[in-house]
Amino acid sequence: SSCSTMARRSNNCAPIASPKPDCLPPFNRNGQFWRQRSNVENTGALKDIRVIELGQLIAGPFCGQLLGDMGAEVIKVEPPGQGDPMRNWGRGDDKLWWEVVARNKKAVSANLRIAQGQELVRKLVATADILIENFKPGTIEKWGLGPDVLQAINPRLIIVRVSGYGQTGPYSARAGFGGIGEAMGGWRYIVGDPDRAPSRMGISIGDTLAATYGCMGALAALHARETSGKGQIVDSSLYESVLQVMESVVPEYHWSGYIRERSGSFLPGIAPSNVYQCTDGEYLIGANQDAVWARLAAAMGQPELAKDPRYVDHVSRGKNQIELDHRINEWTKTLTVEELEALMIEYSIPAGKMYRAPEMLADPHFAARNSIIDVETERWGTLKMQNAFPKLSDTPSRVRAPAPSEVGQHNAEIYGGLLGMNESEIAALKAADAI
Repeated sequence: SSCSTMARRSNNCAPIASPKPDCLPPFNRNGQFWRQRSNVENTGALKDIRVIELGQLIAGPFCGQLLGDMGAEVIKVEPPGQGDPMRNWGRGDDKLWWEVVARNKKAVSANLRIAQGQELVRKLVATADILIENFKPGTIEKWGLGPDVLQAINPRLIIVRVSGYGQTGPYSARAGFGGIGEAMGGWRYIVGDPDRAPSRMGISIGDTLAATYGCMGALAALHARETSGKGQIVDSSLYESVLQVMESVVPEYHWSGYIRERSGSFLPGIAPSNVYQCTDGEYLIGANQDAVWARLAAAMGQPELAKDPRYVDHVSRGKNQIELDHRINEWTKTLTVEELEALMIEYSIPAGKMYRAPEMLADPHFAARNSIIDVETERWGTLKMQNAFPKLSDTPSRVRAPAPSEVGQHNAEIYGGLLGMNESEIAALKAADAI
């Protein structure tokens, strides 16, 4: 392939002839492409890493979001025309989820169900470090894009595969969504009030956990590649990602036959730790450690409670949890949220308000840490959203560019600039409905 006009101007471009080419157009590496567009410097730890994202909906794209926030160049591949269904997810007419999950990404289109589209992915893979997919196991193999094919093209490629049940086992071929993984992993059963059906958390925690573990696996594989020189497959299932955060649920049953049940707003045996009523709202207090409980009793003006045999230690408070919560709640109902918070700060007791979006936007701590930032989007203007996280002192992650507003918005830049295709080649792909 011939170099693009921009690449030729650099006088240092050669055709791509190896899985990891030494020379790429200058705007495609080290964050330069993002800087040209958004004037935000790429300071991320992964700024020399390229990611091809084939996934859609939540788990795959959230994994791509995490890597992109950390500086990776993420090229998102979408079906021509319709794009990722996430473009149409949100409340009413406000389809805003896309603006978060697709930030820091470039959008190209490719029809993975036809040969020309599949070949585009193979060409992209030759230049990449990581590929993300969250289709049902066997799907990318059906498209001629299985790990054996892709790693033959690029042995250094790391492939993150997110699925409901994993790539192996008797359930692997089943379709799986986040809620199913939450149920199988044990989460759903213990969430909610004991006299009602299991509740959901209110966000897609199964998907985002699987995406986060997929991202973690990709980072570990990048480190391993430094010594091995080879990529590998990261197999992140929804149910096992949930299982990882289930604390001691399995060993408790195995050792003693105990099955953790739904308990509503508290954990059995952990007291006091609950949401309590004030005159004007609700407030969370966590004072289950003995010394902290003594400080709470003093804040209540009832220091003698800390030595009461019913509440004197962790085990005793657990046995008398309901009556202790009732006693505390009767006290908190005489105070406003602000009055209670002042006391909790004075007595150094872990506690906090119940935050919604309005409270987050008004809180000085959020502002001081830039937890929420303004992003100039192409469709909605300025939008407030969560900042990149976690915070790194030397290579900070950033939101460098808004989500692409159009399907295939960067076809010319990626297919022309990165793959070196000329205008007639790109036009032919479009005519064939490959892009």
